[in-house]
Formats: sequence, structure tokens, C-alpha cells
Amino acid sequence: MAKTRVHDLAKEFGMTSKEMLGHLADMMIPAKSASSALEDAYVMVVRKKMAPILEARAAEIEAAKKAEEEARAKAEAEERARAEAERVEAEKRREVERARAEAERKKAEEARKKAEAERAEAERKRKEEEEKNRVRDNAPKSVPSMTSLLDQIAQQEKILKAQREEAAAKKAEQAPGGRGRRGNGSSRSQRANASANDSTPVSPEKAAKASRGKHKGHHESEGEDRYSRMAKAAEEYNRERVLEEARASVEEASRESAGRRKKRKERRQKQAEQAAKEQAIEEAIANDQNVAEIGMVKVPTGSTVAELAELLGVPASDIVKRLFLLGSPLTLTQSMSDELIELVADDLGREVKVMTKEEENSFTFYDDPADLLPRAPVVTVMGHVDHGKTSLLDAIRHTGVAEGEAGGITQAIGASQVKIGDRTITFIDTPGHETFTAMRARGAKVTDIVILIVAADDGVMPQTVESINHAKAAGVPIIVAVNKIDKPGANPDKVRQELTEYGIIPEEWGGQNMFVNISAKKKIGIDELLETVILQADVLELKANPNTFASGNVLEAKLDRGRGSVATVLVTRGTLRIGDAIVAGMSYGRVRAMLDPKGRPVKEAKPSDPVEILGLQSVPAAGDEFRVFTDEREARSLAEQRALKARIEEQNRVKHVTLETLFSTMEDAEVKELNLVIKADVQGSIEALQDSLDKMDQSEVRINTIHSAVGAITETDVTLADASNAIIIGFGVRPDAKARAAAEHQGVEIRTYSVIYKAIEDIDAARIGMLKPTEEEHQTGSAEVRDTFKVPKVGIAAGCMITEGEISRDDNVRLVRDGIVVFDGKIASLRRYKDDVKSVKAGFECGIGLENYQDIKPGDVIEGYKIVEVARTE
Repeated sequence: MAKTRVHDLAKEFGMTSKEMLGHLADMMIPAKSASSALEDAYVMVVRKKMAPILEARAAEIEAAKKAEEEARAKAEAEERARAEAERVEAEKRREVERARAEAERKKAEEARKKAEAERAEAERKRKEEEEKNRVRDNAPKSVPSMTSLLDQIAQQEKILKAQREEAAAKKAEQAPGGRGRRGNGSSRSQRANASANDSTPVSPEKAAKASRGKHKGHHESEGEDRYSRMAKAAEEYNRERVLEEARASVEEASRESAGRRKKRKERRQKQAEQAAKEQAIEEAIANDQNVAEIGMVKVPTGSTVAELAELLGVPASDIVKRLFLLGSPLTLTQSMSDELIELVADDLGREVKVMTKEEENSFTFYDDPADLLPRAPVVTVMGHVDHGKTSLLDAIRHTGVAEGEAGGITQAIGASQVKIGDRTITFIDTPGHETFTAMRARGAKVTDIVILIVAADDGVMPQTVESINHAKAAGVPIIVAVNKIDKPGANPDKVRQELTEYGIIPEEWGGQNMFVNISAKKKIGIDELLETVILQADVLELKANPNTFASGNVLEAKLDRGRGSVATVLVTRGTLRIGDAIVAGMSYGRVRAMLDPKGRPVKEAKPSDPVEILGLQSVPAAGDEFRVFTDEREARSLAEQRALKARIEEQNRVKHVTLETLFSTMEDAEVKELNLVIKADVQGSIEALQDSLDKMDQSEVRINTIHSAVGAITETDVTLADASNAIIIGFGVRPDAKARAAAEHQGVEIRTYSVIYKAIEDIDAARIGMLKPTEEEHQTGSAEVRDTFKVPKVGIAAGCMITEGEISRDDNVRLVRDGIVVFDGKIASLRRYKDDVKSVKAGFECGIGLENYQDIKPGDVIEGYKIVEVARTE
């Protein structure tokens, strides 16, 4: 009969396997784990006894669905009413705008008609004045409206032809009269000559009359010649004038055409530049970027000459030339300092912004002040370990966080929200233990206000000072909560006095920091502390733009077996919704679900809201900045670019040796070396440790102490260890803050000990791990050859019986004949009947084919064995 597993039965009842195992234990039904199989009888008993639970749970689900449907229906009704009201209001606004636009149009139309009438009247008066003052000239005029030289020449030909025809007509009319007058004069002169020849006496009157006639004919001949010359001169003048005007018109037309083309080209260029600028502004506004940064080139710090040339879009030779003139000649593959990058860009007339590695993975946004709305303050509780940070939050939230933490010490960043009247405060609890310095630094970066908690009976401690430095570096105000004032020996005034040494001065002493005396255990002064936080938030006037895509920071992230990648994020701007495509560091994905700090599902998160999100394809790093993208392809592309860059940087980074990786990093060297930098509290400890190291066997691993000194571990020690690939051993001393930060950045391992034998054991274990391991042979099984047969494509195969152990497909084998090894190699094939198998145990028959060996005979023995490396133990 079929059996039912526990986890399948749990799914049927809608509960976890752990809960089902508890119910089975109560029913005395045997089940060890979620994969245990139950008989049908047990399954029937479980279903019968748990039927009420199933019915109750179904009723709860039905009630929840009904309530959800009612709420959805109510929300939809409200949404419809709101949409209808908005539509009516919008329609009213459109009516008013249409009436206003119609009035403005009529007014503009009247003004236009009036202006046209005035222009027409002015034009008419101007034409009348020109007509009145125009000089009457009968000379032929050139036509100024000609558009080309050919048109003007053709017009001039017409004018000249008309003039010639007119002159010919005049001559034709004058020709008969002229000849008659000339004929009369001739006859008269002939008669006068005849009378003179005839010696006929002429009276004085006749003589005078004859003389006047002669002069009159002479004057008529001269007048005709002068008019002809004037006509020719006028004709020549008009021709030259027309040709000059034609040339001038052609030249002016060509000049105007070239000028128009140039102006059109400049206008198109300006329009293209303006369109590109407007598009860039629209994209910047759409991405909430600062419009003032448009055109600014972002250059990563440490960029090479070739990379800078590519980013600026200029030839690399231009940058090399400028670097040479600046006295800093560099090749194309050499990195440039930030100052050189800015100088070269300024000389090229380009505006650049040098981006650090942290800024490259961050986003910059610009919000219009009109879009900003008030938001809840984000408060970080910081301070020394065991000074009461989590207990304070426990008193505020009335939860019990401290009870569930290992050793009462907070191990991860947590976030929660507290309602104070109609105000909301978001709290971030950062770990106070010194091993979580980096996490505490991330907590200070995302906060608006820091509550520095100091125990009144303990005073200022090292982690208290580090918290002050983190808060000051983040530039956030500090509210000091003096805790444990109810304990004997508490002295709040002493705490105030000690904090003045670090620039934290109470307001009552003339400073700027507010102090509140509290007791988290007895809930004394909690209300006053919350009022102080709200007062400080009102002074800061915290605002954000909720009506845009979301961005913020990852507070913590983990990989859950059932839910996948789970990230706790704090939204700093915009609204995060289910389904948004986001990028967080090198991770991307879509938000599949969101949970508030109490584990309840939510559909959206606004500024200052902490939520858990599911849906990222990998686990981001705590402190990474996230942002929502409209297109998931853009999010994936950005995440892949960051991942590729991180892999390249990781490959180029120097791998420093650690005690754990000492063997793997030096296994190829014939003589291995372990470099140490030893720092101790007293010189005697250094000598004792050095003497113990000298007594170790150094025939295969040589231990070199490159530096030893008394005092704390400093940044100089880290630099030395980085250069020599060494490990820092601290005995009775601790690294300072700068040394710890440098070691974390450079990847140098620092080991600190308080017991000398523990240091010697670790170093000796690392030395032994570096020794070459020994190889041992382990026999796995043996088989007796009963018969041989030929197999196609394999050759001779042996039919065997496994007599001892188990022979696997990947074992090494020996073929022994009469006690002599005749073959040592690998198995080519291992079969049972017609199936290939991985192994065959004792008592079973099988077929074995040897690799590159065919001489197998009945009676031979096949022995299987493995070579196992065994670590050296001295």
C-alpha cells in the first residue's frame, strides 16, 4: 500500500513539518523526521483527529478572504468616488480654462485685425506719398524684380528692340519732308545761281530771305545729328545700367542664398543642440537627477590616460601632451591622480566629477523642494556593549529582543517602528560589540538622529568613543541617554564630564547636545527621551519625496532556505511597491513580497519605512544602496557590470596569506615560508614566543619573524605586513582603529592572543598543514575471473565474481596471475548483465573490462584499490 510522508501530510493541513511532527508526537504516532513515511491507518487517524483543526483553519481563511474582499470592495468604492470627484473637478477646471482661452483668442483676434487695419492704412499713405514724390522719367527702367541674369538680359533686349522700332518709325515719318526741304533749297540755290549767272539783279529782301533759308537747313541737319547721338548715348547708358543692375542683383541673390543656407544650418544646429539639451533635462528630471550636473562627466578615481580620453571623447595624444606640459608625463596605461584629472579636464573645457569606489556604486538624486513631504525620523541607538541599547529598544517596543540573542549581545542590524501619538519613529539597533565596527558604521550612515547610550555606572568606554566618531563622521545630531541611573554607584554628572572631552557638551552647560537620564530596565525617562527625539526631528525638518521610484539602503541580508534571498532595507525616498525591479549592489530582481518589522505582509513602503523584501537573485551586502528601475533589463545590466568590475578587482588584488590559506597558497613551493610580525605587551613575551618558534622543525617550512616590537598594533605594522605578505601576531595587545581599518582594507590577517600556548598551537598547526601530505593505499575489493568473452568495441572482458569488498568504476585495479602483478591501471567498463553500474559488492557477478589490456585468463584475480592522501601529524 502507498505510504504518505510527514511533509506531504503537513502541506495537506497547511502547516509546517515541525508542527505536524509535534501533533504526531501528541498522538503517539512514530515519526522521526519530515521525510518519514506513515501507514494509511496512521494517516486516517491523523485526518480524523485533525479534522476540526483543518475546518477551523479553513473557516479562518474563509473569514480572512471575506474580510479582504469587503475591504477591497470598500477601497474600490472609495477609489471610484474619489475618481468621480476628481473627474468633476477636472471638468470644471477645463471649462474655466476653455472660457479663458476663448476670451484670450477673441481679444488676440481683435488686436490682430486692428493691427492689420493700421498697417494697411499706413501702407496706403506711404504709396500715395511715393506716387506724389516720384520723378517722372521716360527713360527705360530696369525691372528690379528679376530673379536671374538671363531674365534681365531678355527684358533689356525687348526694351532695345522697342526703342529701335520707335526710332525707325520716326525716321520713316521725317524722311519725305526732309528730302523736300532739301530739294526746295537746292532749286532755290539753282535759281539763285541761274539768276546770278544770268546777271539778274537781286533785291536786298530776296538776298536776306535766301540767306535765312540756307541757315535754316544747316540748323535742321545739325539738330538731327545731335538727337541721333543722344539716342545712341541713352541706349548705351541704359544697356550698361541694366547690365550693372543685373550683375548686382545676381551677386546679391547669390550672397543672400549663401547667407540663408548658412543661417538655416546654424538654426538647425541650434535646434538640435536645444533638443538634445531638453531631452537631457527630461531624462534627468525623470531619473530625479540634479539638472545642474547635466554634461558633467563622471570619472572613476585612479583612471588611466586611455580611460580618461575615452570618457571625455578626445584623442589620448591631447591628454598626453597636456600632461607633458604640466611636468607629469604618463603613458596610456598609467593611472592619473584626482588633481591631474581635474587640471586636464579644465584645460579641455570639460567639467568632470571624480568618483570614489563608494560613489560609483551609489546613486545621486535631485528632488524639487515643492515635492518634498515630511517623513518619520530614523534613529540609531549606539554605544558600548552591555550598556543597554537593546534593553532600551525593548522598553520602547515592549518586545523582548534581548532575551533571544546569543549572550545578550546584538549580532545583526535590526529595524523597527514605534508609534508615538500620531508620530512615527524608526529605530535601528546597531551592535555594540567591537567586532561589529563596520556594521555600526553602516548604521550611522543611514540615520537622522543618533541616541548614544552610556551606562551611568560604567562611563565612557572604547566603543562609546567609536560611536561618537561614527556619528560625527556621518554629520548627524547626537542625543545622549544616560542609562542605569537606578543602579547603586550611578553618577550621570560624571558621564557628562567625561563626554565633554570628546566634544559632547550638554545644553545646560552651553553645548548643543541634549541629555536624558533613563533606566531602560525600570522604564524611567523613556517618554522624555521620545519627546526629545521628536523635538530634534522637528528642528531638522526631515522631508522626502514619496511620489517617485524608491531608493534606500540595505540594513541586513541573509539566505533563507525556504524563501531565498531576504534583505532588510530602509527606504529613504520614493515608495517601494511589490513588483518593482530593483538593484542592490551586485544583486537585482523583482520585489515578490514585503514584510514589515512585525512580519506582516505589506504592499508598499514609504520613506523611513524598514521592510524585508524577497525576490533578489543573490544576497546583497549590508550597507549597499538600492534603487528601483522602470525596466528590469537596465537593473540586470547594471548589476552584471558591477559584478564584472568586482571580479576584475578581486583578480588584480594581492592575495594575502592567512593561517587557514597558508597551505593552499604555498603548496607549490619547494621550501615554504611563513612571515610573521609579532607585537606584544612586554619584551619577555616576544622572547618566549620567538624561542618556541625557533624550536619548531623548519626543514620543510621556514618561519621568519620580519619584525617584533612592544606596543599596540599600528597602521605601520599593517603596511609592513601588506608589503611582505605576513601575518600579524598580537600577544596581549590590540590593534587601534586605524590599524583595524587598514587591515580590513588591505586584507591583512591580525591574530591576537592572551595565552601564549594558544598562539604556538595555531602557528604549529598552520606549519603542519603546509607539510606535504603522505599517500596511503586502501584496498577496496577483489574479484576472481571465472571466464572471458569478447565484447564489440571493448575487446576481451572478464566474467568475474566479487569475492571481497566492493569494486567501483573509478577504482585503480591490479591484475594478479599466480601471485605476480601483470597489469596495473584503470577499469574500462563495469557491467551487471547489460547495464553499466558504478560499483559491485561482494557475492555478485559482473563483467569487467580493463583499460588498454586484453590478456585476461580464467583464474586471474583483479584487486581494486584507492590512493588516499593523509595529512602529516607530528
